[in-house]
Amino acid sequence: MIFTNLRRHRVRTAVGATGIALGVATMLSVVGLLGGAVKMFERILRSDAEMVVFEKNVSDLFFSNVPDALVEELEEQPFVRDAQPVLFSIVTAPDRPVVTCFGIRPADGRLSKGEWLEGDATTFNDEGGAVVLGERAADFLGAKAGERVLLGRGEYPVAGVVRLENGFENGGVFMPLGTCQRAFHKEGLCSVVSVGLAEGAESSEVKEWMEKHHPTLTALENEEFSRTYSQFRIIKTTAWVVGACAFLLGGLSVTNTMILSVFSRIKELAIARVCGFSRGQVARMIFGESLVVSLIGTFAGWGLSAAGLHLLRAIPQLQGYIEPRVGWMEVAGAMALAAVTALAGAMYPAWYAARLKPAQALRFE
Repeated sequence: MIFTNLRRHRVRTAVGATGIALGVATMLSVVGLLGGAVKMFERILRSDAEMVVFEKNVSDLFFSNVPDALVEELEEQPFVRDAQPVLFSIVTAPDRPVVTCFGIRPADGRLSKGEWLEGDATTFNDEGGAVVLGERAADFLGAKAGERVLLGRGEYPVAGVVRLENGFENGGVFMPLGTCQRAFHKEGLCSVVSVGLAEGAESSEVKEWMEKHHPTLTALENEEFSRTYSQFRIIKTTAWVVGACAFLLGGLSVTNTMILSVFSRIKELAIARVCGFSRGQVARMIFGESLVVSLIGTFAGWGLSAAGLHLLRAIPQLQGYIEPRVGWMEVAGAMALAAVTALAGAMYPAWYAARLKPAQALRFE
């Protein structure tokens, strides 16, 4: 009966499923895009390390101040393989209000993983204050290796141009740590320290040592940092709230579809009651139709979001910046919301249909 009714009213079924599909597509797209942005930023911090050290109680890592002398202290510990400081800064450039700068040591190694378009990894060193540009940064700054680029109040020689997989890094400027510290008046400081654990070492050893020797700083594992960092939580929460609002708007179409479905076939429902259908069976039939409509919409929305995100990734201007992450958790969340929306949307129509009195319903016009 459920599938027969839906086939008989194809237009209403399509309208309801379309509303759910658009809601699901919006939710998965927003969650996937923002989740991908978080993951890209996480990779900037990690640099093949297991932990990150930063200042306690800061709202953003740009405001974190960690003494770079801590690096030498950490590397002397038997439970640390290596430690690398990173200084994050924002600077302006001609016709570009925001450019991200990364102050790193040549030994950091992240530049060696990229594809060098001009220069090579040996050109990035502590001498001379030369900078390396990500491919996209070189494009919008209009600079090449051997030229000079104006950043903020300073002018810097360009040592090379590198293509990096991460969009944030590919659109950034890499400075030797000392040069970056002087440019932004943060001598002796960095934003974070990435810590690689020695073989067999536990993260708890780093945490205990930090708590004992540097109580104003905190050390977190990468996954722990991702869960607790306030900016990431805000982004993730925003994504789910925006997606859920779009989803609820789609749910209204399901409610409207089921109400129209009930009122357009009141006499059919009355005949079903006369033929022996109980009130519970009538209600379950209405709920079942709503669930099927939502299920169709969920899979259609999943397909729409996958296709849309794939097209976004194929746009040359967005390559490196779009790395959507739509996993099973996001899909399961969408399916759960679809089920809740379907049941909530069918509640009134099912209640109304179950309360129909056959004699009165047969006379309904």
